[in-house]
Amino acid sequence: MTVSMQAQSALRIAGRVADPEEPWPVVVHEPATGTEFARVAGGGLVEARRAVDAADAALTGWQDLADDARAASLRRIADDLVRQDTARDLAIVISRETGKRLAEAEAEVRMSAGFLRWFADVAAARHGRTWSTVPGITHHVRQRPLGVVAVVTPWNFPLSIPARKIAAALAAGCTAVFKPSQVAPLSGLTLAEIVDRHVPAGVLNTVVVPAGVLDEAWMRDRRVRGVTFTGSTAVGMKIAGQAAAGMKRTVLELGGNAPFVVLPGTDPVSATEQLMVAKYRNNGQSCIAANHVWLPRRRFDDYLDAFLAATDSLVLGDPLEPATTLGPLALPGDPTRIDELAADAEASGARVHRFGGPTPGYGFFAPPVVVVDPGFDSPAVQGESFGPALAVLAYDDLDEVLSATRRLEHGLAGYVSGPDTHRATEFAKRLEVGIVGVNTGTPNTPQVPFAGLKHSGVGCEGGHAGLEEFLCYQTVAVNSAV
Repeated sequence: MTVSMQAQSALRIAGRVADPEEPWPVVVHEPATGTEFARVAGGGLVEARRAVDAADAALTGWQDLADDARAASLRRIADDLVRQDTARDLAIVISRETGKRLAEAEAEVRMSAGFLRWFADVAAARHGRTWSTVPGITHHVRQRPLGVVAVVTPWNFPLSIPARKIAAALAAGCTAVFKPSQVAPLSGLTLAEIVDRHVPAGVLNTVVVPAGVLDEAWMRDRRVRGVTFTGSTAVGMKIAGQAAAGMKRTVLELGGNAPFVVLPGTDPVSATEQLMVAKYRNNGQSCIAANHVWLPRRRFDDYLDAFLAATDSLVLGDPLEPATTLGPLALPGDPTRIDELAADAEASGARVHRFGGPTPGYGFFAPPVVVVDPGFDSPAVQGESFGPALAVLAYDDLDEVLSATRRLEHGLAGYVSGPDTHRATEFAKRLEVGIVGVNTGTPNTPQVPFAGLKHSGVGCEGGHAGLEEFLCYQTVAVNSAV
């Protein structure tokens, strides 16, 4: 797989490839250098509408296939993803278009295959139920596909998020129209190309179009029965309103503001190891990344010093180099945004620790910043940093932490670090978030449900519940006496 091949694959409608010279080019930059990496062909309203036409035409044939047959297709897609040559090349593309470290990109490829295999297994195990609770009446209950669904995904996990959504939709018997991010489209386009090898034409239809095109082409089309979106809360709320007007089902994974709570008695080294993963995985550009940390006041300096030392030991550099432990941010304006966050906190009286190591003078690199005791209502705590910036606060009582975190608008993820697993787990259950890592910085896996509370979204992805989002129930009541 080469970039030039990817550029030719940028606009796929029912298996057809558009002319890359029209109608407009999407320029992909490499965050590590700041230079142009590739150009792909972008589409418009006509292409987006054709995508729905193709998905609608393919729906009956795909949903009428046996669950086992659809599951077999998903397993073949997964096998293709993790073939040695494909997996390595795809990981390099992910790294180059997002700035994600190569080791993390390789893990993303494996996790994407894991989603495909999980939903294949769940789909193959489905069965209907028959009820005889009313004398003379038999109720046959089955699940049927929702219909055509729209899949809209971000750039930060450009392969695994599309894989998670597409796998669930296709396993349920839905067909899909798919829009990968314009910032990092190559990974999603490669996934679409692989999917196309193993499903009938029109089952998955991929277009790279401006977001505004979707309002007209997909959100107003009655044939699109559901929308699954990952991105900002502001955009998610807009989609929710549009979907409500058309009575479309939504699965929205939106912004996060994850607290990381260190319980009294926790070893500073252990807590720091967990926090480094929860904060700096994917260069801090993850919706479930730790956004602010709560430390016991009695040992506040011990924990803070351990974390600052670990942060200063990070190696900023080319994400393809094994020695790199923190890569560049994906967007050219992100380093300035992180710097402004730190400057604002400092102007408000907080102590700001800036990264002490070397930072490349090219690309979109942002040296980490740690904002110490900014006040709970400060932007450093209330906003989602989505990068290598972290706020640190002290607490005297854990009830104080619970009370404060429950005031947050978001409720996607959280973390608890503690020496007593039972106590840490019980505290984690009291956090108002959808997923919590207890003594781990990586709580998510394909087999478990992943859902946000409050402004972090609606609906669920992963686990059995992730398949249910793309299914609806039908009950047939039969009077056996006639």
